[in-house]
Amino acid sequence: MPAAFSAEPPRTSATAEEEAYRHIQRALRLGRYKPGERLIPEDIAAEIGMSRMPVREAFRRLASDGLVVLRPNRGCVVAGLTVDELYETFEMRSVLEGLAVRLAMPRIDEDELDELDRLLDRMERAGKSGSSDWVVRHQEFHGRICALSQRPKLIHQISALHAVIEPYMRIWFDDVDKPLSAREEHAAVIAALRSGDAGHAEQMMQDHILGTAPMLAEFVTPSR
Repeated sequence: MPAAFSAEPPRTSATAEEEAYRHIQRALRLGRYKPGERLIPEDIAAEIGMSRMPVREAFRRLASDGLVVLRPNRGCVVAGLTVDELYETFEMRSVLEGLAVRLAMPRIDEDELDELDRLLDRMERAGKSGSSDWVVRHQEFHGRICALSQRPKLIHQISALHAVIEPYMRIWFDDVDKPLSAREEHAAVIAALRSGDAGHAEQMMQDHILGTAPMLAEFVTPSR
């Protein structure tokens, strides 16, 4: 079964740096730390139960992911997106995920389409319950399609973009009853995949992603 994006990377044997990276990344994605907040390596190291050096190394990886900023005299600060940066992130996602759809098309069969239908049902159930699991289910849906591209570097880049916007997705979800158009939009993506027309499916995914940015910006902007 293809892997999907996850708020918490799969657990494998890991170095202290990798463990620190996973721990902080998950906290950032879940919104535990807010934009502009300074991360104290000693506090995080004590929380995990390790020295501060692996935590500092993890900060460098997180900075390359765009999740934190390393600033002279301030240390590690949680990154925040401006509205322009938010739109740029969605523009990048639209291009990369559109490419992933096109590459995935030869591996889209009835079993995969059935699985996407099941993932969409899970997403809808989470939305109706008001659970923030909707965000996780949403990532599973997109991750399933991207995994079928079988392009590890592409999948990694897309996953990193999801990580950047996940805290904002959670803020958005908390401020609405549920994304009312989510099922229709994702069902349209499935229908495009079922058509077998790679160009149409690519365009449908791009339009879906770009259409989300204005809604998200509307909810995020007042809190910034």
